[in-house]
Amino acid sequence: MKNMNLNYLDFDYSEDAEGVGTFDAMASVSPAQVPALHAEISAVLAWAHQHWPDACGPSEDGGEWQYDLQGVQEVSTPLVLAFDGATGPLRAAAGSPAPTRTTITLTVSGTPAFCSALREAFGIE
Repeated sequence: MKNMNLNYLDFDYSEDAEGVGTFDAMASVSPAQVPALHAEISAVLAWAHQHWPDACGPSEDGGEWQYDLQGVQEVSTPLVLAFDGATGPLRAAAGSPAPTRTTITLTVSGTPAFCSALREAFGIE
């Protein structure tokens, strides 16, 4: 497989005392970017399932790798703030809501061999 460029998933890496590596990524995108983000997540997970079949699960149960995927969709409504210097009160009123943002976190962890292969497949440093 040719390295896929990851434009939305920027993984941070850590390793525990037993050598199990963990890649953590979080992406927050506008509605137009959701399909591209979903495609990246799907590519990473499809690669893992294809190259490490039947190995997804906790290491204590013999698994080579596992993942956690979570998401939230949020609407942000800015506040219009005004301070009246003559009388002292701060006034707040809701502005126009911004478009929704989708935030997804992906954590992938695995054995040293799995982590090395994942790094190579996706150009993760």
